[in-house]
Amino acid sequence: MKLLMCITWVANSKKVTYFSNHLKNDIMKKLLLVAVIALVSFATNAQAKITFKSDTVDYGKIEKGSDGVRVFEFTNTGDAPLIVTDVKSSCGCTVPKKPKGPIAAGADGTIEVKYDTNRVGPIRKNVTVYSNADEPIKLLKIKGEVMKPAGSVLEKTEE
Repeated sequence: MKLLMCITWVANSKKVTYFSNHLKNDIMKKLLLVAVIALVSFATNAQAKITFKSDTVDYGKIEKGSDGVRVFEFTNTGDAPLIVTDVKSSCGCTVPKKPKGPIAAGADGTIEVKYDTNRVGPIRKNVTVYSNADEPIKLLKIKGEVMKPAGSVLEKTEE
C-alpha cells in the first residue's frame, strides 16, 4: 500500500510540476507580449510633429522687382527634436531655405522662401518640406501676382 501511495505521489508531483512549468511559461509569454507592446507604443509616441501657422503664403499684388522674401512659421508640437532634411520648390523661380539645425520639442522655426519678382504674372508655386515628423512630407503653397510697375509721372504716354 505504501508503494502504491509513493507511486501515486510521484505521478502527481510530476503532473503538478508539469502544470506549474506550463503555467509559468504561459505567464512569461504574456508578460513578454505586454512588454513588447508597451515598448513599441512608447517608441511611436516619441516623435516630432510639424505644425505650420499657415500652409499658404499670399503675396497679394506686388510690384515687379519688389522684395520676394516671405516666411512660413511653424512649431514642433511633438515630443522629439524635429529635423527638416530638405525643402524643395516646384520651380527655379522660388528658392526655399530650411532651418540649419534641429528644432526642439515645443520650439518654433521658420522656412524662408524667396520668389523672383522680376517675373510679371500670377504666382502659384509649391514648396515641399521633408522632415522626420509624423507626417514626413508637407506641401506648402505660395500665391499672388507680380504687377508691372506703375508708370512715372514724367513718362511720356502714347495717345
